[in-house]
Amino acid sequence: MGSGWSVGAGDHGSSLLDNPYIPYQCMDSYCTEYCETDTFSLATRVLSVATLWRGKKFEYVVDDGPGSLRAGCRIKEPLWIVFEVSGTIELSSYLNVSSYKTIDGRGQRIKLTGKGLRLKECEHVIICNLEFEGGRGHDVDGIQIKPNSKHIWIDRCSLKDYDDGLIDITRQSTNITISRCHFSNHDKTMLIGADASHHGDRCMCITIHHCFFDGTRQRHPRVRYAKVHLYNNYTRNWGIYAVCASVESQIFSQCNIYEAGQKKVAFKYLTEKAPDKEEASTGCIISQGDLFMSGTQPGLLEPASTGGLFHPSQHYQTWTVLPATKELKNLLQRYTGWQDVPRPPGP
Repeated sequence: MGSGWSVGAGDHGSSLLDNPYIPYQCMDSYCTEYCETDTFSLATRVLSVATLWRGKKFEYVVDDGPGSLRAGCRIKEPLWIVFEVSGTIELSSYLNVSSYKTIDGRGQRIKLTGKGLRLKECEHVIICNLEFEGGRGHDVDGIQIKPNSKHIWIDRCSLKDYDDGLIDITRQSTNITISRCHFSNHDKTMLIGADASHHGDRCMCITIHHCFFDGTRQRHPRVRYAKVHLYNNYTRNWGIYAVCASVESQIFSQCNIYEAGQKKVAFKYLTEKAPDKEEASTGCIISQGDLFMSGTQPGLLEPASTGGLFHPSQHYQTWTVLPATKELKNLLQRYTGWQDVPRPPGP
């Protein structure tokens, strides 16, 4: 796993939650402990997405062509991509993001609809302050990360109403952080690990922190094989379960808030068989400092063995965790997802 998990993992969550202005190209002090490459100092070129046409009721940023987001994401060099206009980008197909890209929606209001972003065999990508809504079609996710992608940071995005997942991370994609995102109006929210037959996903390490799962039905996340650190998230009013551990997964749930609606049990375990094992197995969930509100029942199962269970400190040196309190709940309701914050000056 190297020296750590992800761009942004262990990134002093409370200070980042309170500071929307910090430039992503200046995040080296947070990220170099966890990344093998100093990505952001390479992104000295800024590309501005400025192509817009005006319909009768809405403004649309065009899907392709000069000045479009799709064209910028094709370029094979480090780029900090920003937006000069607000609007909706109606994607006709998945938008493939190449390596060493920062897609920064601060300073404007950009919504992606129709399809989503695909991060395929890429590394060192930041996606910040965008909205995703209304993705349609088979296997259409808001953000699809597969295969073999690494060092990805998804920060302060609002995601809802896609036909498949909002964020899916599968097929040996690792060193990924999801932070300060707002998930709503959806069923299968976040999948980590492709399926039971794909045991190559044992390499995956994911961090999810300061996110708000707002009445979404299930998968906050659902995990196969991967090691996942959840901290300072707020999950409420799920329809089936909050968090699901399946075959060989290890989930460290730290100082999260779980507030049930009609379905009271937060944690679910599913048994599946790895192709190289004789017996089926479930995953493991460790809960530390979590707050269970409104009659929530944890539903925790004791691990068969504590030997070999991971702890986040094995993978990054420091991270700041706030106590799971009503104050944290109020903070996450207000400051997750897309925010009307300015873009800082360029490099």
